[in-house]
Amino acid sequence: MIPIVATLLSSLATNGLTLLSSAIQAKGKEVVEKTLGVKIPDDPTPEDVSNLRQLQFEHEERLLELGIEKAKMELAELELLAKAAQNDADNITDRWQADMSSDSWLSKNIRPMSLIAIFIMYSVFAMMSAYGHNANESYVTLLGNWGMLIMGAYFGGRTVEKIADMRSKK
Repeated sequence: MIPIVATLLSSLATNGLTLLSSAIQAKGKEVVEKTLGVKIPDDPTPEDVSNLRQLQFEHEERLLELGIEKAKMELAELELLAKAAQNDADNITDRWQADMSSDSWLSKNIRPMSLIAIFIMYSVFAMMSAYGHNANESYVTLLGNWGMLIMGAYFGGRTVEKIADMRSKK
């Protein structure tokens, strides 16, 4: 069923029936058919496209309403994603603040030590390659990915923390 709808949506969009396509995406083909009181073919012929164009013209207002509902759903989805991302960032900041306020030397220095260890290992593999020793490329790739992740979290996270502190002091 889903490939048929995708083909239909593609066909509608290609033929300039964007309101109808948007309404079907928002509410589903069956709901749009019931709302408009017509059967929409899965693979419209040129004659069907002409009839659908007339239908779209006649029911433009209702199709716009359905499209607006789709946009509202997408906006709500984006807001949920933004809240989740902010929640994740807040949790990371809280963990890092807890690490820094701890009495443990290890918890205060684990991030820089991890970064240094990854950087050293990556450098060792680079030197091995430079002197003709075969370094397994999967290890080099893994260490490179870890290094990017740790550097991004450490330096990017610290920058975000400092900006947040500066804004909260204003």
